[in-house]
Amino acid sequence: MGALIEDYALIGDLQTAALVGRDGSVDWLCLPRFDSPACFASLLGDKDNGHWRLAPAGARECTRRAYLEDSLVLESVWETDAGTVKVTDFMPQRDRAPDLVRIVEGVSGSVDMLSVLRLRFDYGHVVPWIRRTDGHRVAVAGPDSVWLRSEPPVPTYGRDFSTRSEFTVAAGEQVAFVLTWHPSHEPRPKLLDPYESLRHSLEDWREWAGRCCYRGPHRDAVVRSLITLKALTYAPTGGIVAAPTTSLPEEIGGVRNWDYRYCWLRDSTLTLGALLSLGYEDEAAAWRDWLLRAVAGDPADLQIMYGVAGERRLPETDVPWLAGYERSFPVRIGNSAATQFQLDIYGEVIDSLHVARSDGLGVKPHAWNIQRCFLEFLQTHWREPDEGLWEIRGPRRHFVHSKVMTWVAADRAVRALEADPDLDGDLDGWRAMRDEVHREVCERGYDAARGTFTQFYGSRELDAATLLIPRVGFLPPDDPRVVGTVDAVRRDLAHDGLLRRYSCEFSPGGPVDGVPGGEGAFLVCSFWLADALHMTGRTKEARELFEHLLTLRNDVGLLSEEYDARTGRQLGNFPQAFSHIGLVGTALLLSGQGTAD
Repeated sequence: MGALIEDYALIGDLQTAALVGRDGSVDWLCLPRFDSPACFASLLGDKDNGHWRLAPAGARECTRRAYLEDSLVLESVWETDAGTVKVTDFMPQRDRAPDLVRIVEGVSGSVDMLSVLRLRFDYGHVVPWIRRTDGHRVAVAGPDSVWLRSEPPVPTYGRDFSTRSEFTVAAGEQVAFVLTWHPSHEPRPKLLDPYESLRHSLEDWREWAGRCCYRGPHRDAVVRSLITLKALTYAPTGGIVAAPTTSLPEEIGGVRNWDYRYCWLRDSTLTLGALLSLGYEDEAAAWRDWLLRAVAGDPADLQIMYGVAGERRLPETDVPWLAGYERSFPVRIGNSAATQFQLDIYGEVIDSLHVARSDGLGVKPHAWNIQRCFLEFLQTHWREPDEGLWEIRGPRRHFVHSKVMTWVAADRAVRALEADPDLDGDLDGWRAMRDEVHREVCERGYDAARGTFTQFYGSRELDAATLLIPRVGFLPPDDPRVVGTVDAVRRDLAHDGLLRRYSCEFSPGGPVDGVPGGEGAFLVCSFWLADALHMTGRTKEARELFEHLLTLRNDVGLLSEEYDARTGRQLGNFPQAFSHIGLVGTALLLSGQGTAD
């Protein structure tokens, strides 16, 4: 077995990101964008699928590692019998070409180092042609070109289709490696000063983190989550990817392996609210503007996710030459859920724009026209079944959360018209729709015998998404139906103190989601439970759960999508924006800085 998911740390340049293991190996990196083909893909295969390991010769995992203060600059330290050495890894915010910088520094003694670079383009499939030129090792295959140099120069040689360097660092000595990608048809990119870039990177990250206005408990966890969200932002457009990886499994050896290198609309309201609450208006505006560009068009064509620049076509294919993380196959590129019909996203988009307007982000002239078109579409289509928040790959159903978010869409539009009578809209019609949706959900989505809202009309299954009912204002927190739902979800979806997304025990004919196998506890759902406990007056229990969730972060403060309490392992794509948004939101709520709508 290779590295655990939680063994990795994240570095990035706000356009792509790399995962660095405790053993000093970069096992995942897509260039030049988050959703580009990987040139290091051993995370989903083996070392022959591409990696770059830089560590003391013969050593295994580092002794300790940490991000330098409030930055995305990673420092790994090895203490060996011959001495101590540290490796500083980062990706400077790019001018044009993406760079990966690795600086080796001797701390004490004299340590023999080994660098092994295996470049494999197209997700570990294509072995490039490598040559020497102008002090570089240059790897070329098709459209991709990667240049490697060191400063000061150290000898390199080829072995087993890899580029190797062996050198020694004594106390006080430094060797910097710079790996740069650029299109193979273009001339060599300009040289980067690795030490100057390190200084600028630290200054930039510290200045950015210093803008955080959160002053409650666990500020370090909140700031680290914000840095992670910033790292998952595609700077040219403002889009935020769900994760920088694809196909990390929700069950080891299972088939629930999805590509998360895209931007989901479901994250929009919580992300926007967190950024605005913590003083990041520029990032919130960029995300809002990305959202408006992505959703422009026929409301019937609204997708649940888009590419980082708003691309709509995200066809899903398997990559047969990658064996999958711990044999979890298939490895998928693209995501066919992009074509699903999900009613909830109309509510999430309209709620996001409502939050932006209410928090003074500024009004975009065409934003209201988009919302009005969405409401007109919902008036005709809200009674239809859909695939729901969790991207069910089984039959469409009348999911309670989807209907609740339809109510949110109508409610926010009605509020907007009531606040600004000059806006054009069907106030009476939207009020009527809001009332009808509310009435139907309470009648058809509530199990009075069990005292809980269910996953979909007529079902016995429960769904953690119903915990959001008080958060979005559908019912007040002290309503007995809300309290009963919190208790039922907490009881029936419990997974060693954490929450699964939904249950399938009562589904006739197989899993409700249409996918075989199981999964771990979904971390954002556990943050939602902490929120719901706090809102229903059980703040002590909410704080205890929040404290427990903080212990699940890895040694550098990162969370994946899911967690298996039985094995103590993180599961799913990593790091996961939704999990870190949940952490920030719960911290804000418990500190009194966050509010429910």
